[in-house]
Amino acid sequence: MTTSWESPSNIALIKYWGKRDTQLPSNPSISFTLSKCKTTTEVHFSEGTGVNITLDGTDKPEFIPKIEGFLERIMHRHPWLSSYNLQIKTRNSFPHSSGIASSASGMSALSLCIVEFAQKIDFKFDALNFYQEASILSRLGSGSASRSIYGGLVVWGGTPTLENANDEYAIEYPHIIDPIFKNYCDVVLLVEVGEKSVSSTAGHALMDNHPFRSQRFSQAHQHLSEIQKILKTGDIENFIRLTELEALTLHGLMMSSSPSYILMKPNTLKIIEEIREFRRESKLPLSFTLDAGANVHVLFPAAVKEKGMAFIKNTLIQYCKENRFIADHVGSGPKRLTNFEK
Repeated sequence: MTTSWESPSNIALIKYWGKRDTQLPSNPSISFTLSKCKTTTEVHFSEGTGVNITLDGTDKPEFIPKIEGFLERIMHRHPWLSSYNLQIKTRNSFPHSSGIASSASGMSALSLCIVEFAQKIDFKFDALNFYQEASILSRLGSGSASRSIYGGLVVWGGTPTLENANDEYAIEYPHIIDPIFKNYCDVVLLVEVGEKSVSSTAGHALMDNHPFRSQRFSQAHQHLSEIQKILKTGDIENFIRLTELEALTLHGLMMSSSPSYILMKPNTLKIIEEIREFRRESKLPLSFTLDAGANVHVLFPAAVKEKGMAFIKNTLIQYCKENRFIADHVGSGPKRLTNFEK
């Protein structure tokens, strides 16, 4: 039997940094699910054991240990997996090592395939529904992947101001959202491509003994409380203030870890300075956020897309590696591509 799903990446607005136990977050996060930056995965299940994986048609035996580790972590929820061989074919819509979180899109796409197969063989999983189970499995592969199961704004991590928010799985943001945030643009400027000097896993681990650990986790809960009013009222000014602060806090935590590390590059800072100067002069609501890397996500409402893209092409592109960027926007979440075939 074969199934296929496409699942998008996401960009956190309030950042998850630090984890405990088995892929549980030390603080809550909220993200925009993207649209064009996605992974398509097809899995053929057959009786037997083992894993084979191809990326863009090329065998990737070096990926097998990571997938086997993931399957081992979810075996307690899906013991039937021990009787199946998985032939995995996957491809990304964005360039490899381009600074987009392929672990989020890749692990969520694989998890959706697994949950659909479990449903097809009438395996009764513990979660309340299909997508909750897929989010739980995705989290066990990559924490941020739990958020890619849903479209729009997505929350992962328990917090007092959102009753149903949970550390085990992500949820669709449940409250009123001003229309301005429903089709927000995200243009990813590729300052650097290739593997990061420090993995996200290592970065999360450094939060265990970080001197600002407790203050950061309190800040994240406070920011998640604040952003709810911002999202309801369409308060762009405070959206920019809060999300840029979150981006710089993330990198500040990296720089103040022990050992410390710097993932921003000179062109990252130049882009940030250009965005802030352009915003002051034009009064247009362009802003930035950062992931755990050098690349910059330029955020702006769809209503100013034409002027925003002109600024990127005329000014910011010079700071991108080989003039590369990816124009994306908030999307509707994963999509089933095929039904099972016998």
